[in-house]
Amino acid sequence: MAFEFKLPDVGEGLHEAELLRWLVKEGDTVKEDQPIMEVQTDKAAVEITSPVSGKVVKLLGQPGDILKVHSVVVIFDDGKGGALPEAGEVAAGVAAAAPGGRQPQASADVVAPPAAAAAPAAAAPAAAPQPGGRALAAPATRKLARELGVDINQVPGTGPAGRVTSEDVRAFAARGAAPAAAPQAGAAPAATVPAAAPAADADAAPAAPAAQAGAADERIPLRGIRKVIADRMVKSKYTAPHVTVVDEVDMTELLAFRAEAKELAARKGIKLTFMPFIIKAVVAALKEFPYLNAMIDDEAQEIVLRKSYHIGFALDTDAGLLVPVIRDADRKSVFTIAAEMNDLIARGREGRLQPDEMRGSTFTISNQGSIGGLYFTPVINHPEVAILGVGKTVERPVVRDGEIVVRKMAHLALSFDHRLIDGGMATRFVNRLVELLSNPTLLMMEAM
Repeated sequence: MAFEFKLPDVGEGLHEAELLRWLVKEGDTVKEDQPIMEVQTDKAAVEITSPVSGKVVKLLGQPGDILKVHSVVVIFDDGKGGALPEAGEVAAGVAAAAPGGRQPQASADVVAPPAAAAAPAAAAPAAAPQPGGRALAAPATRKLARELGVDINQVPGTGPAGRVTSEDVRAFAARGAAPAAAPQAGAAPAATVPAAAPAADADAAPAAPAAQAGAADERIPLRGIRKVIADRMVKSKYTAPHVTVVDEVDMTELLAFRAEAKELAARKGIKLTFMPFIIKAVVAALKEFPYLNAMIDDEAQEIVLRKSYHIGFALDTDAGLLVPVIRDADRKSVFTIAAEMNDLIARGREGRLQPDEMRGSTFTISNQGSIGGLYFTPVINHPEVAILGVGKTVERPVVRDGEIVVRKMAHLALSFDHRLIDGGMATRFVNRLVELLSNPTLLMMEAM
């Protein structure tokens, strides 16, 4: 009997995933829970296992295809009898579109269904806009529509009861739909674009020309982790007005303190870097400045002050930038954090992190000091409201008690969401970090 296996949601809120590779081929006999495919989602490569034992009849998709969650990806013959579906029926169940409109292919003998047959299902969720009616949408969504120059009353809503969501507005704008029309007599004022806000719209109005490539240029599909990074960076910069405050910290005493602690850590088989100390300093400062451990719920128009301290850290890998998370960092010792970081780093560089290990951070640290560079302006890991960038520690002459001395100095750069955090609060937060990191005894007292 044929069993249609649909791509499961391997992460909270997942809508689609990129097919990296098949781990089986058509005609193979597999056992229940045997890995059959590898997909890229939420910055992690995840193996999907078979839910049944049986023979693989059809594989629907090729590496590089973008597969929709709950679409059919594999057809099994579980040996219980019954007719297998026709090839056209199988292909019709796959709702996956790659950039450029490419549809995933099952195999050479799978015939794609007529376009007309799939159209009604794709259009069904969206509620058609009502002429002259006022769209149902949250204030944040209306603000987004005004910023994009979109008449929200013309946007089909896919939310409950036809509500227009932020994704609907962005999709409408991306299709090149007409901007908000000029107001007419009797039109509701709320549907018009304010005259004071069109500056950004004017810049965004001209359509971007297609990229021109020379004969010797190479084109690489924007996929996988790089695609996720690109989307998240754009969303963060578009959503949060970024401001960065920079200060320097004397790391001399912390260097000496870590040198002693490294011997103790080595006895436990733990590699000890600066990051666990920085994480403990960040947690102590976040407790004093809770608005930096917060998020903004745009739909509800509420500030959410997080009561957990889940600290993400940027990890540079060959595949791209990952952000593993140390959960409940306030409850863990420096040695425990170091051991967890070592494990996450090793598995991250091997591509073996699970999505849950890179989700749910409340504040992120990006330490570029080991690579180089004095300081940088990191991009906020949305929906967080701040991120700390740590630069390279170098010997520099500084003035202490009226004398010039050589100290080991580093720059701290805090990028923050100016919607929620003002410059004064951000500066005081950095000042507290400087105080803690320059005095490891105080840091350890605060971190206990």
